[in-house]
Amino acid sequence: MQKGKTALVTGALGVLGKAIVNTLLEDGFRAVLVDLDQEKLDDYSRSLPQGESLPVACDISEPAAVDSAVNRVRETWGCVDVLVNNAGILSNNKAVQTAPDEWKRVLAVNLDGAFYLARALMEDMKRKRWGRIVNITSLAAKTGGITAGTAYSVSKGALMSLTFSLAAELAPYGVTVNGIAPAYVKTPMITVQLTEEQRKAVIEKIPVKRFCEPDEVAHVVRFLVHPLAGFITGEIIDQNGGLHFD
Repeated sequence: MQKGKTALVTGALGVLGKAIVNTLLEDGFRAVLVDLDQEKLDDYSRSLPQGESLPVACDISEPAAVDSAVNRVRETWGCVDVLVNNAGILSNNKAVQTAPDEWKRVLAVNLDGAFYLARALMEDMKRKRWGRIVNITSLAAKTGGITAGTAYSVSKGALMSLTFSLAAELAPYGVTVNGIAPAYVKTPMITVQLTEEQRKAVIEKIPVKRFCEPDEVAHVVRFLVHPLAGFITGEIIDQNGGLHFD
């Protein structure tokens, strides 16, 4: 159990975010819920065990907003022990179809937000000489995107590089930084943003012949943030049903 520790999860209102939050709460963490809509965050927080969640609306692509949110968390609960950079937006457009604004927005959310949050929280982790950062990246970073677009694939590849850079910087302080590279998790990115025809075609390519369940990704987060995972850092754990080996 991780009683007394605080975990901050971005994209907390999404299917995957909620699976991660619920898993961390089961393990005794208090959870900071970060997403864009304060009203929806408040509603979600009320559905969780009383006093165990803190809903904080924040546009993580804005550094000033991130600093303000982190200050609110510090004032309420003190330092954050675990950061899960889960928030992400999908673009299926390949290079020629990707408008400049779309490129900037996808990179801003998927990469910049993770950097701003890690930067804001890492000094506290270093002082405590303990911390965990988990970045939710994607198989698209390694394949160039089977169905995902250019901006999304590049953003997730850069998130892997950020994982390596932070892992090297923070290892001497007892802070680990790892990533998870899932493929085709059963979220709206699959159930809504792909057509039925696309979903059938993708499942045919996946050796295990199904999509990944959100709880399966949350289970890997649980493993990486455990005290006994302290000798693992700078690692990207593939979770793709045999779709890609490396």
